Amino acid sequence: MDIYLEDFAVGQRISAGGMAVEREEVIAFAQRFDPQPFHLTDEGAVGTPFGRLAASGWHTCAMTMALMVKAWGGG
Repeated sequence: MDIYLEDFAVGQRISAGGMAVEREEVIAFAQRFDPQPFHLTDEGAVGTPFGRLAASGWHTCAMTMALMVKAWGGG
């Protein structure tokens, strides 16, 4: 199924279910791909807008892609 940006309407929502994310996964991803302090420990996030451990944007993007593929039957 081919889906293009113009196939979406403004404000359209798509239900893709959910995904459990464990703290250990967040840290493991960060250690390998995005080792910034606030992705590795709560202490490393003190003084940031997050205030505690925060998942990498790259990690959340990858999880979003997995949910999209699942929702659209591509995987």
